Amino acid sequence: MRRTLLATLPIALLACSGNAPADVAGQAGTTPPSAKPFKETVVADFDSPWALAALPDGRLLVTEKGGQMLLVAGDGKSRQTIATLPVDSAGQGALMDVVLAPDFATSRRLYFSYSTAGEGGKGVVLARGRLDESAGQARLREVETLFRARPFVEGNGHYSGRIAFSPDGRYLFFTNGERQKFTPAQDPKVTLGKVLRLTLDGKPAPGNPLAAKGFAPEIWTYGHRNLLGLAFDAHGNLWEQEMGPKGGDELNLILPGRNYGWPNASNGSNYDGTDISDHRPGDGYEPPKLWWNPVISPGGLMIYSGSLFPQWKGDAFIGGLSSQSLVHVHLDGTNAAKADQWRMGARIRDVEQAADGAIWLIEDGGESQGRLIKLTPAG
Repeated sequence: MRRTLLATLPIALLACSGNAPADVAGQAGTTPPSAKPFKETVVADFDSPWALAALPDGRLLVTEKGGQMLLVAGDGKSRQTIATLPVDSAGQGALMDVVLAPDFATSRRLYFSYSTAGEGGKGVVLARGRLDESAGQARLREVETLFRARPFVEGNGHYSGRIAFSPDGRYLFFTNGERQKFTPAQDPKVTLGKVLRLTLDGKPAPGNPLAAKGFAPEIWTYGHRNLLGLAFDAHGNLWEQEMGPKGGDELNLILPGRNYGWPNASNGSNYDGTDISDHRPGDGYEPPKLWWNPVISPGGLMIYSGSLFPQWKGDAFIGGLSSQSLVHVHLDGTNAAKADQWRMGARIRDVEQAADGAIWLIEDGGESQGRLIKLTPAG
């Protein structure tokens, strides 16, 4: 399982959260607000949080934009800062995703991502460390960098940085945004605008489908914009959601070697008003399973596998930023259909499943309060 508010946004955020014209036939447009079938309990408040990871014992890991990683009690009554990472947090920069290693129960390893400055500009980094609680004070130790996006470029947007492990636990999938530079998404030699498939040590995974065609050996798929959600379902399908430009937010089924079209095809338009060719049959680009216009500005992605909400088992949940919503998508094999969109009154940055099957939401901070909210069945 894996997963993440708009009054007036800064320019850097508007670049990935655009407004859009009316719905178009055949798309996943705005659904009338649904009555909430859950109870909301505010558990804690944070400083611009970005991602959540649920531990088996009910505790949570929370990352904050400024570079802090926190270990938080399930009732929110205690927290410890276990690490402060060297984050460049300008614009959309942050300490980003955090995910438990497949063997966390024995290794205590965490994988995480963050934006940082380096030669050539800035980029997203994949790293890991070990959660050590042996001395009574939790710390992230043995931190090591596994992978750095190529190349580092100037700018503060579209880092992406989402992490998902293959169901067999052998491989790691990692998203690299195109950094608001457009053309790198189609460049076979760089990792920007791509889904990458790596070993658990951050090396190119053997058998990646495009390496023999001259692509960078890490690349699994290409033609992406700003990939802010990544999750496997119970059938082994890999789902990804990304922010479109002015319109055209997407939910994609990730298939090896496919080109998803950006910036040559999108169901949105450029911010200067110029048109982008829509996805069309036979254009050579893999179309999204769902797209939104007006946008939802998708944050994190989680596919539900718990028993507390049995009616939602196997479905996807997406945090809505500018739409200030929680979006429910029904998954049926490799098909997806819009189900519900609940107004939450704040920008929802991440969505996670709790150890007991409840659903965790975290607000974005800044325009909202950065609150941690637990959803349980109503009544």
